[in-house]
This record gives sequence, C-alpha cells and structure tokens, in this order.
Amino acid sequence: MERTEDGRYIVVDGRRWRATDPDLEEPVAAQLRSHLGRARSAVRTAETESSRRAARDRVQLAKEGLGERGEAWWELTLTARRERARDRLATLEGLGGPADRRPRKGDGA
Repeated sequence: MERTEDGRYIVVDGRRWRATDPDLEEPVAAQLRSHLGRARSAVRTAETESSRRAARDRVQLAKEGLGERGEAWWELTLTARRERARDRLATLEGLGGPADRRPRKGDGA
C-alpha cells in the first residue's frame, strides 16, 4: 500500500484515502478495525433498510475513531485523537447487535 509523503493518505488505484491515525493505541485501533470489518459485513448482508442504516452508522463511528473520517487527525492534538478513538469505541461497544457479535469457542469460526 502506497502512502503520500506526509503519511496522511494512502493511495489505492490512484485515489487518495485518508490514512488511519498512526499514533492511536494499538489495542484501541485493533478493536476499531474489528468493529469496522463486522459493520461492513453487516452492510452487505442487511435485509432491511433500517438494519443497513444501523450498520452504516457503525462504519462511520469506527472510521471516525480510526481518524479516517471526521476532523482530520493531524489537525487535532494527540490527546484529542486518542480520546475520540476511545469515545467511538465505547459507543460501538455499547451498541451491541448482530454487527457486534464476536465468534465464540465452538462456533467453528
């Protein structure tokens, strides 16, 4: 994956996308990525518009937490960036629901 010289964007097929904040605490970033993957999956498999909307809202929260959406991470202090990430993660953790289900031992996952 190619990054711009300043590290703020990744380049995919010639298109720039905002990069994840490189200074987030790794356990928080990993949990946000997990929520993001599950939310994206829920968008694809949603059977109703309301469940699709809820999943898209989860995608938005995860991407904000990672610094990929919302106010640009390089314009915030490190403290504010990490607080935003923890806040979005706490919100996602509190939502529960199908997009938040983690595989359990014995599920075959």
